[in-house]
Amino acid sequence: MTPLTPHRTRRRAASRILAAAAGFATVGALVAALPANATQDRYHGGKGGRTVDVQLLSFNDLHGNLEPPAGSSGQVTENLPDGTTRKVDAGGVEYLATSLRTARKSHPYSVTAAAGDLIGASPLLSGLFHDEPTVEAMNKLDLDVTSVGNHEFDEGATELARMQNGGCHPKDGCFEDGRKFKGADYPYLAANVTDEKTGKPILAPYWVWKHNGVKIGFIGVTLEGTPDIVSADGVKGLKFHDEIETVNKYAKILDEQGVKSIVTLIHEGGVPASGSYNYDCDSPSGGAGISGPIVDIAKGISPKVDALVTGHTHNAYVCTIPDPSGKPRMVTSASSYGKLYTDTTLTYDRRTKDIVRTSVKSANHVVSRTQPKAADMTALIGRWNKLAAPVANQPVGYISADIPGRGAASPEEPLGDLIADAQLAHARTLDPKTSLALMNPGGVRSDLVYKASGSEGDGVVTYGEGFTVQPFSNTVNLADLTGAQVITALQQQVSGSNEASPKILQPSAGLTYTLDMTKTGAARVVVDSIKLNGAAIDPAATYRVAMNSFLAGGGDGFAALGQGKNPLVGSDDLKAFNDYLTANSSATSPIAPPKADRITIVK
Repeated sequence: MTPLTPHRTRRRAASRILAAAAGFATVGALVAALPANATQDRYHGGKGGRTVDVQLLSFNDLHGNLEPPAGSSGQVTENLPDGTTRKVDAGGVEYLATSLRTARKSHPYSVTAAAGDLIGASPLLSGLFHDEPTVEAMNKLDLDVTSVGNHEFDEGATELARMQNGGCHPKDGCFEDGRKFKGADYPYLAANVTDEKTGKPILAPYWVWKHNGVKIGFIGVTLEGTPDIVSADGVKGLKFHDEIETVNKYAKILDEQGVKSIVTLIHEGGVPASGSYNYDCDSPSGGAGISGPIVDIAKGISPKVDALVTGHTHNAYVCTIPDPSGKPRMVTSASSYGKLYTDTTLTYDRRTKDIVRTSVKSANHVVSRTQPKAADMTALIGRWNKLAAPVANQPVGYISADIPGRGAASPEEPLGDLIADAQLAHARTLDPKTSLALMNPGGVRSDLVYKASGSEGDGVVTYGEGFTVQPFSNTVNLADLTGAQVITALQQQVSGSNEASPKILQPSAGLTYTLDMTKTGAARVVVDSIKLNGAAIDPAATYRVAMNSFLAGGGDGFAALGQGKNPLVGSDDLKAFNDYLTANSSATSPIAPPKADRITIVK
């Protein structure tokens, strides 16, 4: 491992102290306990004039993608000058490190921040080792600070604390002889996540970057709705608070301490009008090109905050959204999986100690795979790949072509259908009367790509590739639901908490219906069209339904699925998927991509 430089040693000490924030009665007591040198201090240039440009480099939603993501998950769309677009291969921590290190050159004031979901839902290379490889990579990357995201809670608060503070896994132990996991050099910020019993933040609510008299405060929050999209065990004993109220609370505290320049790292985002990373989000006016939760949040966050780095939606945008006083304020997001990074210039006024808002500039940049790889990241990947190889390279099945999941062009994903079919097949080994299966779209994390990723050969699906698609270790659960409850569940895809951003369940073979997107809310589901094996769903009848444990707990806003009776728990979802691939494919008879024609969508 790269030796700790003095500034990294000081930063490690700071993050350890800040991670214990919940142990202080007040934030003031926490700050008072910080040693004078417990701040990042990467550069040592002299003091300038009244203003100084601070470079803020940021990214979000890495999800442990240390290696370049495969298929469409590893591409960004770029607008070209002639009005056309092109796909660009991007991402991979070897290239992200090179991009950030190159960007920092000639910038004596530079800070690197992230907006959550750096870990969780990770490919096998990181996920198999509980994301220790990703934290190690972020340390080498000189990440300064990050907010938590919803996926930081996939394994619960205790495991998140281990990510911050280090130590071997309580069950799996240390993964390498002679190496003990040291934890993150950078602080995880969780201002709006408190312990239900104590009411105190479980991690530091904010962190202050200092260099040559320049001070910028960072407040970190995740979306208030995290409990709705994380398994119940992951958020047990925790309370998630309103994003706006929390940020405004700590912005006031920072301001009272003389920190006038403030950036919020928020794991919540928006939906841009274009899928191209370099489109003009402010045309024809500020923020006109974005919608979604971040818009109202940005409009409600105190003017004391000078910029918002966002995430969660895996989209790319650089927008100015007016703050409550009507002044434009920069709001950015850098897609996902390390494919982009955002470079923002914050002009700091030494007299007012604040950011000159009119001078803030920002742009997203592609993490191109044509640039040199960072040698230390290549070594890190090689080391962990060697440990993972005995498991990762095992063949589990064969496919005849790419099967799009995360990168599918329509709400119904061919890979989602395949997973639902696999869960139905597994469920029928437990209960032959199982009628149908439903898969949540957020649980499909990647595509299955026909081209070989290693030496396994084209069309071969390895255990590692399957793990990348389904990394959550959910179980396949069975429950009895009435036809009325099944109908309600389908309506919940496009109504209630999912109305603004629909979550379309992936159906197993035999379940068909029409989704009319010209209508609103629950009416989008054409009830008379819902059929199972050609017969109309009977609201009064009982159906045996298979789903993963996340949906069985009512996750993603599907409360109806959490109301099932006579529950039965099967094997983990990855085993069910691998078993299905093994049983239904061979080198001479590979699985073809499902047609994804079970849902008829009217636009």
